[in-house]
Amino acid sequence: MTIILNPISIFMTHLSNYGNDRLGLYTFELLVDFLRRWTNLRLSTSTPLELGQKYFQLFPNDREAIWQNPCIDKRHQEIWSKEKTCDRLPNFLIIGPQKTGTTALYMFIKMHPSVVSSLPSATAYEEVQFFNGANYQRGLDWYMEFFPPQLNHSTQVLFEKSACYFAAEPAAWRAYALLPHAKLITVLINPADRAYSWYQHQRAHHDTTAFNHTFFEVVSAGPTASLTLRSLQNHCLQPGWYAYHLERWLHHFPPAQLLIVDGHQLRANPAEVLDVIQSFLELKPYFNYTKALTFDPEKGFWCQVEGGKSQCLGSGKGRMYPEMDRESRKFLAGYYYEHNIRLSKTLTRLGYSLPAWLHDHLTRNR
Repeated sequence: MTIILNPISIFMTHLSNYGNDRLGLYTFELLVDFLRRWTNLRLSTSTPLELGQKYFQLFPNDREAIWQNPCIDKRHQEIWSKEKTCDRLPNFLIIGPQKTGTTALYMFIKMHPSVVSSLPSATAYEEVQFFNGANYQRGLDWYMEFFPPQLNHSTQVLFEKSACYFAAEPAAWRAYALLPHAKLITVLINPADRAYSWYQHQRAHHDTTAFNHTFFEVVSAGPTASLTLRSLQNHCLQPGWYAYHLERWLHHFPPAQLLIVDGHQLRANPAEVLDVIQSFLELKPYFNYTKALTFDPEKGFWCQVEGGKSQCLGSGKGRMYPEMDRESRKFLAGYYYEHNIRLSKTLTRLGYSLPAWLHDHLTRNR
């Protein structure tokens, strides 16, 4: 069956159950002789490099390693290093998308006494960004180093927030392969507002393309626009295809493991939203966010209370910028209309009531 089901078989004869078995060579000779006598299979052999190249021609999707959870199968744990532990993998992920309030949510959730976040990244602030890009090739050990050993296994919950996971094509199946039982939290706001926020974010970080083009020029750019302009346009628009990205995550994770948060509600009443999140994550003990958060009128959003004083996010967070121009607002209302219809059907199927921004958009543009 091994030979029939696998067009290429590579037998690692250095393994102890082959290399030290005096009957090993005899067994392989009998196998080859049987196949030649009693089947129409044509056998051929090549060097390991040639076999590898042929294998990846047949199975191109296998070119990239997939990190699976070694803690699910006891056999994997038995051959794993004794220095490694299953306790350094996250229990839940905040997957984004970017510019929807995920950083504020990250800071608020960290306040819970049972919740421990990943360690800060030297290159991406609070984000590990493992499942979406080149960091994935750094391997499982690299990822696990971001999570401190759990001191109290019964109540401690580990998590990470990487807002670019939501729209990244490989992130969902990579995350599921490693963390099939993890819970996911995503935050959605009006996709037009998200697109504009990303544009302003890039201007604040001195992106020359954003500086040299108006927002309307960016979102309405055609196929003949420069590569840099099309790239900025893609980062503004594509993450707002909410239903498309949600369905990709739901292809791997069951709906019960995904919580969709209304970002506008999170900004207006974070304590109420965080109570829902506590219930979703089954956190103990209950943490009273109503007493732990206060509204800062100068910043214009909610901040945590420390020592009786308001402690807000850094100066780059919650920045103020001009209102979106009417031309861009009208263009994006049309651009996202079909996407938002699809989102409304997805949310209804999952048992969510439509957020106010989505209901208003569909009603006005019907």
